[in-house]
Amino acid sequence: MAKDKDLKKPKQKKQRRYKRKQRSTSIFFLLWAAFSAVALLIVLIFGFSQHFTLVETHTQEIQRNVIQKGKQITLSIEATMQPNTPPLSEKEYHAYLRYLSRVNDVGALIFDKEGKLLCPKDDYGDDLSYAKIAKLLDKKLGNENGPVVLQTENEYIYAVRLSYFGAEGYLYVYETMEILDSVAHQMVLKTVMTAIFVLLLTFAVSSGISGWLTKPITEMTEKAKLFAAGDFGVDFRGGDYGSEMVELANTLNFARDEIFKADRMQKELIANVSHDFKTPLTMIKAYSSMIKEISGDNPEKRNKHVQVIIDEADRLTSLVEDLLDLSKLRAGINELKPTKFDLSAYTYEILERFAYLQETQGFDLRAEIDDGVWTEADEHKIGQVLYNLIGNAVNYTGEDKKVLVQVKKSSETTAYFAVSDTGAGIPEEELPTIWQRYYRSSEMHKRPVKGTGLGLSIVKIILELHGFKFGVKSEVGKGSTFYVVFPLREE
Repeated sequence: MAKDKDLKKPKQKKQRRYKRKQRSTSIFFLLWAAFSAVALLIVLIFGFSQHFTLVETHTQEIQRNVIQKGKQITLSIEATMQPNTPPLSEKEYHAYLRYLSRVNDVGALIFDKEGKLLCPKDDYGDDLSYAKIAKLLDKKLGNENGPVVLQTENEYIYAVRLSYFGAEGYLYVYETMEILDSVAHQMVLKTVMTAIFVLLLTFAVSSGISGWLTKPITEMTEKAKLFAAGDFGVDFRGGDYGSEMVELANTLNFARDEIFKADRMQKELIANVSHDFKTPLTMIKAYSSMIKEISGDNPEKRNKHVQVIIDEADRLTSLVEDLLDLSKLRAGINELKPTKFDLSAYTYEILERFAYLQETQGFDLRAEIDDGVWTEADEHKIGQVLYNLIGNAVNYTGEDKKVLVQVKKSSETTAYFAVSDTGAGIPEEELPTIWQRYYRSSEMHKRPVKGTGLGLSIVKIILELHGFKFGVKSEVGKGSTFYVVFPLREE
């Protein structure tokens, strides 16, 4: 086990280093780096493509040029060898070949098969190089006179066999690639200079753009810090930086409002729960003292006081169970255990728990329940739903204290449960919030069924876990009807 822990430590350290590295890289730098890299890449691609195109085009031009000029020089030399043409002396031949080289702007030489320079005599060449070229030409030409075109490292060559004053040799016309190399070097240099200029320009432009893009994020970060410190009046909206940032600001403002509501409701819950816990605890303490000091020897009074203690303990248990149920449901700890059961009989059973209100406080709990309505769900959790919805209706019904509970077959596949009260109703603007935790209507009145304000939230979570359709219909001044649509099953 110790070795396993030791093996995990380097990984954990590596992960921490990676996280620190992530946090230290700002969006500003990332944007600048991205802009610069893209711009530099475009310049380099364009520069090298231009360089390649230039070299390719210029090489082809040199090739065409040396072939054309080589043919012209060959024809000119052959013209001097015609029978009706006065023969040239060797000195004149040298001068004529230099003339042809100058006019055609190429180099022209004549050397024998061994590579010895024959014409012009004053040309300073490397006989060893000429010997290598002579061997190469002899191999290329074979028994033919030519012409042949060759490319070496530094020049393009046009060559043909030629008889020079009785000696067999080669006419060697060439054009160097020094200009091409110079142009290519200049192109590379200009590409590098352009890349440096673009990099500097990109740095300036991307810095401005990055600053403009990150400014609203920085502003929102500062506002978020104020919000985290408890300032619920902070407004995340700022300058118009684009629809995405406006949408983000609106979302954060919505989250702020929702968190503010939740915070306010949570404080109300704490106050309500504190009050609801304090009252039974006070009653338990008071009646315990009364038993100890007054009614301990009087069976009738003692039993009455003990019953009060039991009732208040049950009330405390109910409050704790509500809190635990909500916590478990929100955390997903409570898994559904669906079974098939008689919804009609189960609803009657739940209604029996409210019978004491009819006997003691004059409530009129009416039931319109079809017999034999079976469904499939988690029976215990559905019991919480029915109890909470009926208890909610009892709490908010009107002065006539009427509550109607219905269970009917609404179609061949569904059953309909509804509970209606005759209370003040729920304003339309409050309808979306009634299922939230801690929600309580602003209507102030005495509640016969005590609670923490968590009942409807528990109902919502349970029904959503089941995937059942549910809702509320309400009209101000006429009451509300909460309903649930259950799947209908065979008995």
